[in-house]
Amino acid sequence: MEFKEVLTARYSCKKYSDRPVEKEKLEAILNAGRLAPTAKNLQEQRVYVVQSPELLAKIDAVTPCRYGASTVLVVAFDANNVFTYPGGKRDSGVEDATIVATHMILAAADEGVDSCWINFLDPQKLAEALGLPENEEVLMVMDLGYAAEGAGPLPNHTNRKDLSETVCYL
Repeated sequence: MEFKEVLTARYSCKKYSDRPVEKEKLEAILNAGRLAPTAKNLQEQRVYVVQSPELLAKIDAVTPCRYGASTVLVVAFDANNVFTYPGGKRDSGVEDATIVATHMILAAADEGVDSCWINFLDPQKLAEALGLPENEEVLMVMDLGYAAEGAGPLPNHTNRKDLSETVCYL
């Protein structure tokens, strides 16, 4: 798929079929995250692949937004391995994990796999439920799978503000 097609075709899927994500497609998606840039190339991201019914149930207990996806990626970062920016008020953890997640969402679309970015959850509760290390902070979870019959973008999916409303040339 051409990159512009990936950008326009991709939507947040909210209803998945039982069809599992093929191993080779999952690995391509994960590799796209691995290739994402991070501050000082620290690569502080941690991506957890969740597919077992037991762990998916733990995710369901923390958020109602799995929508039946057969695979969920939990994207976190090692808070002890981040770059602190000048001024000391911000670090690279959230933004680097966000870049990683975005690469994987776009790669999923390119592979024909549907996805949804989920942040309607308490990240600390999810980390505890999954037994993640204390130094890791959960950014989001990503549903992965194939849309169920009749699923599609929300009605407002194609509504976009004009560039003049979101971009300012200085």
